[in-house]
Amino acid sequence: MLKGLIGKKLGMTRLFLQAGKAVPVTVLEVGPCKVVQVKTAESDKYEAVQLGFGTRRAKVVNKPQGGHYAKAGVDPCAVLKEFRTEESDEFQVGQEFTAEMFAQGDKVNISAKTKGRGFQGVVKRHGFAGGRDTHGCTTHKKPGSIGASATPARVIKGKKLPGQYGNEMKTVRNVKVVDVRPDQNLVLVSGAVPGANGGIVFLEKA
Repeated sequence: MLKGLIGKKLGMTRLFLQAGKAVPVTVLEVGPCKVVQVKTAESDKYEAVQLGFGTRRAKVVNKPQGGHYAKAGVDPCAVLKEFRTEESDEFQVGQEFTAEMFAQGDKVNISAKTKGRGFQGVVKRHGFAGGRDTHGCTTHKKPGSIGASATPARVIKGKKLPGQYGNEMKTVRNVKVVDVRPDQNLVLVSGAVPGANGGIVFLEKA
């Protein structure tokens, strides 16, 4: 059984339930995804299904990738992603999966790349309190002392310091599927999802 699909984040809105309650939802365009490759234990030492999502111009695909798509007999895809499975013999190259795989009430894990915010200080990056705003304090957003004065007399690895913030893969778990609209390839999930509008997301059943 296939556990996940590839999609795209369209944005956020709210949905009114039958009880009249307004629920904030994120709209995801999920699928259609085509099977580009089926990996088996005999040939690849593990079982997985490689799915493709979206379209890509043939002129921007290099020769190894072009041969990979030509062997599968599918058009070049914008994104490729493997999903592990225990029954790879159930899938065939070219098979298509859509948002119908999910149902209202399902719990899913959603992975996506967060928005990149560049180089940031410790207050924004790690939520430090910073210095107070009164009584002559001049260190409002500085991290303060970071090293040990005696043994080991160095900065410990892993210390929370300024640096690049965002632009990394994050996963939100057990997100509830509020509604599924297969005719539009849409899955509406409760709450927020990492990443910017138009970003690629990976959904897996929790």
